[in-house]
Amino acid sequence: MMEKSYKNIVSIIPPPPFHMVGDGFRVHNFFPSLPETGLKGMSPFFLLDYGSKWNVPPSDVTKGVGVHPHRGFETVTIAYHGKVAHHDSAGNSGVIGEGDVQWMTAGAGILHKEYHEKEFSKRGGLLQMVQLWVNLPAEYKMTAPKYQAIENGNMGRFYSDDKKSFIEIIAGEYNGIKGPAFTFSPVNLFNAKLKEGAKSEFTFNKEYNTGMVVIEGEIKINNSKTAPADNFILFGHSGEDIVIEAAKDSIVLILSGEPINEPIASYGPFVMNTEAEIKKAYEDFYNGNFGYLED
Repeated sequence: MMEKSYKNIVSIIPPPPFHMVGDGFRVHNFFPSLPETGLKGMSPFFLLDYGSKWNVPPSDVTKGVGVHPHRGFETVTIAYHGKVAHHDSAGNSGVIGEGDVQWMTAGAGILHKEYHEKEFSKRGGLLQMVQLWVNLPAEYKMTAPKYQAIENGNMGRFYSDDKKSFIEIIAGEYNGIKGPAFTFSPVNLFNAKLKEGAKSEFTFNKEYNTGMVVIEGEIKINNSKTAPADNFILFGHSGEDIVIEAAKDSIVLILSGEPINEPIASYGPFVMNTEAEIKKAYEDFYNGNFGYLED
């Protein structure tokens, strides 16, 4: 058996102070705002907003984020607790239930809104979610918008020998099992759902940018460092192997992808390659070229 070449742990990062997105989502931004990653340190992933567990009070007024534009990237929303409803100007709408994923390609431009699902809003309850922005290579920046509704039951699954722990494969491949998401560049996105004492092993190309969010529980990484719930683990580029062990029942979001080695110009809801493209995105938005969506 070959000796493992462990991927080095650069940093274990506790959640930064939260901020509100609209009036409905309380999030901790792990990147690109933190210096450990910057704009490109987790490419192709550009942004990670983590909504840690939050007890939302009942409300007859539905809260969330009103109509806003996107261009040049994809949004990936993962619901762990609570339900999120959404609409976009391409005519897509639906509810992201617990365990489900919404993968929206903004591409050339789309208007979007997302908010607490109506019955969840009235009832209140626990909300926990992740939103990722996945950058698009320059050749696909202006691709037609599209939407992938990935229900939990349609994800790939790799089970432990005792069938008690498993890996959900949203995108990419794990032990020969592929996830359902279509991606424009190589992306691995998994949920590891591990019982206390369970171990999982991962191998990623050493050039890929790799990180993990401990959604629930506590894990030991590479038989050395421990990361509690709500922390982000940033890996470096030496080694390819990662071993995680659940110190208690745990859920871990794992992301690894091939960097997009292109210039980044970002402003607000747009992620492009040049300042001129950002200016054009705003012009197109103000001229109504992203379609119409009622607030």
